[in-house]
Amino acid sequence: MAVGHLWLAGFFLLFFSTMPQQHPAVAYEFGPFRLEPKERRLVREGRAVSLTGKALDTLTILVERHGTLVSKQELMDILWPDITVEENNLDRNISTLRKILGDTASEPTFIETVPRAGYRFVATVRELTPSAKPSLTEIPPQPSVRQDIRFCITPDNLRIAYSTLGSGYPIVKVANCFNHLDFEWGSPTWRHWVKDWGQHHSLIRYDARGNGLSQWEVPDFTFDYWISDLETVVESAGLDRFALMGSSQGGAIAIAYAVRHPERVSHLVLCGAYSRGTTYRGRPEAVQVRRALESLIQVNWGNSNPSFFELVTKLYIPENATVEDMQFFNELQRVSISPGNLTKIMQMCDDINVRPLLPSISVPTIIFHSDRDKVSPPEEGRILAAEIPGAKFVPLPSGNHYLLGNEPSWRTFCQELTSFLEIKGKTAESAAS
Repeated sequence: MAVGHLWLAGFFLLFFSTMPQQHPAVAYEFGPFRLEPKERRLVREGRAVSLTGKALDTLTILVERHGTLVSKQELMDILWPDITVEENNLDRNISTLRKILGDTASEPTFIETVPRAGYRFVATVRELTPSAKPSLTEIPPQPSVRQDIRFCITPDNLRIAYSTLGSGYPIVKVANCFNHLDFEWGSPTWRHWVKDWGQHHSLIRYDARGNGLSQWEVPDFTFDYWISDLETVVESAGLDRFALMGSSQGGAIAIAYAVRHPERVSHLVLCGAYSRGTTYRGRPEAVQVRRALESLIQVNWGNSNPSFFELVTKLYIPENATVEDMQFFNELQRVSISPGNLTKIMQMCDDINVRPLLPSISVPTIIFHSDRDKVSPPEEGRILAAEIPGAKFVPLPSGNHYLLGNEPSWRTFCQELTSFLEIKGKTAESAAS
């Protein structure tokens, strides 16, 4: 299923600027749970409970104000201070918390809904404050990397969300299918990107038209519009020269952009990418599978059959994935895109064919491809490497379409990409000039 790829953003410790300040070691107990805001952790009977960053932030606000009505608008203003989001983002957090806490809206034990007003944490809360303030050596330093979300308008008047984080030579990550700048930021599957790359590079990524924080009401999806969206983000971000990274169908967009604008692209990085969609691979049985999958998505099959989301997740990250990774990817499929938009994007991906452009690529190129990738067949990576002049090919011993931070292939990826961007000890910036 080559509909898109995740280079997901965020890890829990990067949210603190919007949260109320408090004693670094304060904790709260309610029922069988213990909430430790400083550690960004919810514990049940000694075991950590997996929560996204925004859901944990929502719980922290409600628990800190237990017994008090907190309006929906106030919650949204605290959780998303710099951007406008739909109310269903908050509703999703509350729904997630109720599932974790074993609560119900009709008979709440923890979170009470006040119709048309907001929410109240109704359980008895015990606040635990240590007798002595921890020394500075016991308090881990706060990460300096932050995500800055902005919007730009495309030539056909669509709103595209993009973000920047870190500092240093810029790397632009082309959008894919399952993207959501805000939801990803609280995920376990972007933290290794922030840790390993956000300290040394400026990472720019965006939500494609029709998903995430970008505009969902899209009159038309075409490959040329995808390239135009990338051009709009690059101009809005004020970038002159940068490394360009693409995976899945994002690789085809990156290829087309690099051919159009070789003067802007210093390095081309392709990860699990392909130059031709299913229609052009000479495998009619694969086309039939795609059509069946698109039909199931069109009727929102996953809404009544959650195992459908698990099927897709196991295609993308079948190896080394934790329960937390799997839960996040399942939820990302629900919140990042509508079934209608996803079906249209899948059909567009099927019809991609930029293979004739490969010999025209003139920028330094490196290609990473997992040797057991079920989303983008390994043969597609070998085609890219053979037909792009001078391209370096790095096969990765993995079955994951998206590399997880706990697998050996991630370290290989980091080492090879660092070497690629640093030519004879020079930075990518100086080498590209």
